[in-house]
Amino acid sequence: MSSTSFGRRGFLRSAAAGTALASLPAVPAAAVPTAPRSRRRTATFRWLGTSGWHIDVAGRTILVDPYLSRFPTGLSTGGFDPATPLRVDTAAIAAARLGTPETILVTHTHWDHFNDVPHLATSSGARVLGTLTAYHLGLALGVPAGQLSPVKGGEVLAFGDYTVEVVAALHSRNAAYSMAFPGVRTEAPSRAPATIADLPEGDTLAYQIRVADGPSVFLMGASDFVERNLSGLRPDVAMIAMPSGDATHAYVPRLLAALGHPEVVIPVHWDDFESPLTNPPPVAPANAARLRAFAEAIRTVSPRARVLVPEYDTPYTF
Repeated sequence: MSSTSFGRRGFLRSAAAGTALASLPAVPAAAVPTAPRSRRRTATFRWLGTSGWHIDVAGRTILVDPYLSRFPTGLSTGGFDPATPLRVDTAAIAAARLGTPETILVTHTHWDHFNDVPHLATSSGARVLGTLTAYHLGLALGVPAGQLSPVKGGEVLAFGDYTVEVVAALHSRNAAYSMAFPGVRTEAPSRAPATIADLPEGDTLAYQIRVADGPSVFLMGASDFVERNLSGLRPDVAMIAMPSGDATHAYVPRLLAALGHPEVVIPVHWDDFESPLTNPPPVAPANAARLRAFAEAIRTVSPRARVLVPEYDTPYTF
C-alpha cells in the first residue's frame, strides 16, 4: 500500500491521507514546513483495528494492543455472551505480517486488547509491558516471566531508537457509569483464562512513544484519562479512543487541552472488532455517526488539527 508521510508539528507532507469515511472534510495543513526528512528519524504506523498498532522504528517493531483474531462474542449483534471462549486465529495473525516484534505495549487486559498478546509474545520473544494484571494473566497463558514487565505509569523506558513513557489512565465508562469485566489480578489465576470474562480490565494505561530525533506519539486504548497525568506530554500525534457514551465530562476539550492540542489526531476504537480486517473498515451505522461527530468535536476544539481516520494496515509515516 502507499505510504502517507507527515512532518513534525503540523506539516502534512502528502497531499492526501486515506480515510475510512470520505464524508469527513479535509483540514488544510499548516503553512510552515518542517526540517527536511533526511535530517530526522521517522516512524511508520499501521493500524490493526480497535486501538491496535504495528509500529516500525529504525527496523525495529513495536506492537500496541494487537488484536487480530476478532472473533464474535455477540456484541455486534445484540446477544453479547461473556462466556465466549477465547481463541487465537493464527492464520489472521500471520496474514497481518507483523514481522518480529521486540516490544508489545498493552493498555488493558480486556479480550479485544490482550487476547493475542500471549501468542505473539511466546512466538516472537517480545517483551510485554502492561499492568500487574497483564503480568499475571501472561504468566497464566504461558508467557515466560522474563518477557513480562509490569508498569504502573510514570516510567520512562529507554529502548535506544525510541523511548516509551507509561501513563496511568482510565477505562471508558458506559451509559451506566460502569464497564464490562472490572477487576484486577494480583496473582496468577490457578487456571488459564478460558473465556472473555476471564480477562478483566485490570487497570488501564496509555503510552507515549518518542522516536530519537523524531516524532512523539500518544496512544490510548480506552476513552478516559487523568488530566494531570498528561501534563507536559505535548505529543506531535495523538491516537485517541472514541468515547462510547457521554459519561466522561467534556471528554474531547479536556483531553486535547491536556495534550497541548496535537497537530495530528487519529480516532481509534470505532470499528467493528468482531469483523475481519478489510478496507474500508466495518463500522455500525450508529458508530459511523458518532465517529463523524467525534471528528467534528476534535476540529471544533483544535481547528488547526489534521484529523486522520485510518484504514487498516495502511502505512502512515510521521
